[in-house]
Amino acid sequence: MRVISAERVVTSDGIVGDAVLVDDGKILRVGAASDLLEPGCERLHHAGATIVPGLRDAHIHAVPYASLLRGCSLKSAMSIDDLVDRLASYAETVPQLSPVVATRFDDESLAEQRLPTRQDLDRAVPDRPAVIYRYCGHIAVANSMALSRSGIDAARDNPAGGVVDRDPNGEPTGVLRETAMGLIASSLARGGSLSADDLVEGLRRLAGLGLTSIGAMIGYGERPSERLDAELGLWAEVADRLPIKVHGIVIADTPEAITRARQVLSDTGPRLRWLGLKRFADGSLGGHTAAMHDPFADVDTTGTLRLSDVDTDLARHALSLGGIVAIHAIGDRAVDAVLDVYEQLIGEGFDASRMRVEHVSVISPAQRERFRRFRVTACVQPAFLASETDWVLGRVGPDREGWVYPFESMRELGIPLAGSSDSPVEPPHPLWGMAAAIDRAGIVLSEALSPADALGLFTAGAASAIGEASPLSVGSPADLTVLSVNPLESTADEIRSAEVFETIIDGDLVHVDRSLPTWVD
Repeated sequence: MRVISAERVVTSDGIVGDAVLVDDGKILRVGAASDLLEPGCERLHHAGATIVPGLRDAHIHAVPYASLLRGCSLKSAMSIDDLVDRLASYAETVPQLSPVVATRFDDESLAEQRLPTRQDLDRAVPDRPAVIYRYCGHIAVANSMALSRSGIDAARDNPAGGVVDRDPNGEPTGVLRETAMGLIASSLARGGSLSADDLVEGLRRLAGLGLTSIGAMIGYGERPSERLDAELGLWAEVADRLPIKVHGIVIADTPEAITRARQVLSDTGPRLRWLGLKRFADGSLGGHTAAMHDPFADVDTTGTLRLSDVDTDLARHALSLGGIVAIHAIGDRAVDAVLDVYEQLIGEGFDASRMRVEHVSVISPAQRERFRRFRVTACVQPAFLASETDWVLGRVGPDREGWVYPFESMRELGIPLAGSSDSPVEPPHPLWGMAAAIDRAGIVLSEALSPADALGLFTAGAASAIGEASPLSVGSPADLTVLSVNPLESTADEIRSAEVFETIIDGDLVHVDRSLPTWVD
């Protein structure tokens, strides 16, 4: 047996002692070290530190995150010329016969305040295919060669749920929105392959941030490295080497793919399992593709609603297999559409606790009441506020300001909330997410969470959303995070800059190299 102790042990309910008694990787008791220590019991003490339940991220794209650490991020580009120069420099490091793929460009940060075009990318990479992805993951831009090799021309129709932007002559500009990104040839969209060692190292860096478990989005999507079979094979390869616990949520298009993913992820190591299905109802606020009931305040569009009867059928299949369903919905119209699907499935007898709505960025009071009635989980990303500070209120307009990420109103109604990052859309640092939930980057401060509730978002709330036992409960896995601060008595800035001393999984320390970068901007 082992006693793990510190200055204090805290949960979102307050201080619960200063030590945890662990046996065979499970929690036996939580309380005072003086009461828990027995003869022959090993003690691991962290002077002056605070132990919290292991931090969780309920929604993260782990393979793209690991890819980002060795790839090219364009997030900090300040102009089109700057973006072109960065992309050209990166292209020089990519093997000559390989496509050039970069991520996380942000048109809101560019001096020109516009999306790049194929002509811009042709300046950077004129001699081979190039594709770049907006940081939201819902818009891509392809150069002329990538468009040509993918058969995207003036005669190519828009796919259902997507748009190919066109110039006045009907020719593609290179901008591809939502499902139109799927038109890019798979060999071009993926870029270089990620090795098993790269993925394990990326997960170790997540452990270094205090994360003990993640809800990992796996499979086909519109971003690089999200191809279901390839990712399933990669996860199976690393299953017995995972430093943290991974609950796989697959992005699949057929019942057969869901069943196959369940089989692959269920027959692997003890820290990897199939959790359920992910689908999309709309796009992003930043890309004006979130589905809204009323038009955006700054652009005359109501976005793109992607949900169909196929999604209901796939959700039903995943639930029948014992999994969860997580459907992406940013705009209020998308939220209503997803709740309609869930209302139907609840009426068929399925358990609402296994239904999640991802993001829930714009939600009216009436929709919050629907959440309350159904007891459906809202999986939220407070870090979005930090990225959207300069433009989100302009997107929705003054009449809908109070609808933007209304965390406190949802909590007061008893709506289950789970914290996450959606990395690599945002940095995967859970402490940054907690801090953003508290100070909200100054946006609609009436919806700020208390430090205790912010901690609960990334511990008990996220644990419930990924099907884990209540943290620190007797018999639950001894998954703990040791911090330099007491998050219940710290400001948002103090939490944001806090140090993770140790990450403990099943009672054992996870050894990580904290000198390695955990983010690339």
